Amino acid sequence: MKPIDQFHKWVDWSEEDQVYIGRCPDLITGIHGDDPATVYQELCLIVEDVLEHLHAENKPIPQPRVRPMQDVT
Repeated sequence: MKPIDQFHKWVDWSEEDQVYIGRCPDLITGIHGDDPATVYQELCLIVEDVLEHLHAENKPIPQPRVRPMQDVT
């Protein structure tokens, strides 16, 4: 499994902002856009960039804490 696959990522619609918001709370606060597929692709690229940066700086990669419900129950 790639390190990026360990982190829960999702996109949902924000009625308040009228945009799709992509989140990966273990690493970034979020990104937004008009197309959910594009937002998810960009989110994955950003998460990958964050992980590469942490690795390049010899900083530890945080343990994923946010998990899908099926893993919690």
